[in-house]
Amino acid sequence: MTLSVRTNLVARSLFYLVVLFSAAPLAVAQQNASPQGSERNPGAWSGVLVSSSCNADEAFFESPECSKVVPGAKLSLYDDTNRVMYELEPQDKVVFHLGDTVTLRGKLDGDTIQIASIERMAIGLAVGQKAPGFLAHDQSGRIQTLESLKGQNGTVLLFFRSADW
Repeated sequence: MTLSVRTNLVARSLFYLVVLFSAAPLAVAQQNASPQGSERNPGAWSGVLVSSSCNADEAFFESPECSKVVPGAKLSLYDDTNRVMYELEPQDKVVFHLGDTVTLRGKLDGDTIQIASIERMAIGLAVGQKAPGFLAHDQSGRIQTLESLKGQNGTVLLFFRSADW
């Protein structure tokens, strides 16, 4: 009788583990299927405004065709972080921004962003602007600061954002 109860307990525990590990990927998939700014939640998306005649691969490789005005084509937002193209409505809010790097705020409806506002993104510091102080780990795990990196002739810092690892 004791063996039967232990076997039953082990079988039930295994069953619950299987259910738990089967449900977890579904929960993650559901979370990922609702990107920021879904139909119910406002959000913000950043990227480059390109011609809708261009696909995500062409936009990723910065094809000159993506920055050309093409009759009948609309403007799309290419999000280079996720390699996604979004349709945009209304077009009159973006019509003069082809090739600009922008942040759009609004709501996502399917693969279309309903634009509430648009702002151009400034990438990097302006010429002559002082870099803010920071702490960062170098390739050896040591903490570096702007002061510890300063050389005799100043410092050049390069941050590469859109890498595919």
